[in-house]
Amino acid sequence: MALTDTHCHLYFNSFSDDLQAVLERARGVGVERFLVPAVDLETSRAALRLAQTEPDVFAAVGVHPNDAAAWQDAWLEALRPLAQAPKVVAIGEIGLDYYRDYTPPDIQRRAFERQLDLAADLRLPVVIHSRNARGSAQAIDDILDLLQDFLARWESVSPEMRGRWGVLHSFSGSAAQAQRAIEMGFSIGITGPVTFKNAPDLQALVRTLPLERLLIETDAPFLSPHPLRGKRNEPERVRLIAKKIAELKGLLPETVAETTTRNAARLFQWSVLD
Repeated sequence: MALTDTHCHLYFNSFSDDLQAVLERARGVGVERFLVPAVDLETSRAALRLAQTEPDVFAAVGVHPNDAAAWQDAWLEALRPLAQAPKVVAIGEIGLDYYRDYTPPDIQRRAFERQLDLAADLRLPVVIHSRNARGSAQAIDDILDLLQDFLARWESVSPEMRGRWGVLHSFSGSAAQAQRAIEMGFSIGITGPVTFKNAPDLQALVRTLPLERLLIETDAPFLSPHPLRGKRNEPERVRLIAKKIAELKGLLPETVAETTTRNAARLFQWSVLD
């Protein structure tokens, strides 16, 4: 199968002892591309260094909402040259997180909006983190509203980005929210929880979503799929996500793998960097 893991944090300490073995296991099951998103300035540099040493690894740079408590717009000037480096194909992981109480919501929104504008200015897609507080859909609704405002500013300026503005990573929202994102030109990222026995809502959602707008992601080292839930995740397990999506949609795993790999190539445009 031709697979792509569009979200794996390979710079984390949990991979420091066996990163090459992790990459080789993934390559051995058909993973052809790895996207490594950052969470702050330090990991933006680490993701870029990794991408520069591995031909099939690409980077996204940005500041995660949980790491944005000290946000200052001057950080954009540190991010810009990183984002312009070869092998950087997106801005991310950016967004809103109302589950953790690490960064006040108004600061999260400012950091998100500033990084969205940076991405548009550089003609790069975005990797969006969206996590609701328990019992609420507010984070995803707020993100979609901010994206609507973002498109109002940029859609006419950057028509070449239409349909490839970015991805809502590890999506956990409703069908209506997913449809709104897709209509705005965003893709939907599916991670290990789609394989969990206690995830019927997510599984029902995946059945309804168009395969042409899906990406598959591990979020390694987090969210390991069944039957490895609770263990350190790694990119080779993206095959288990492809297999589950295929089961839900009544398709061959190879079809899901090849289509999502093609979707990722269209979004991140890494073929032009090979």
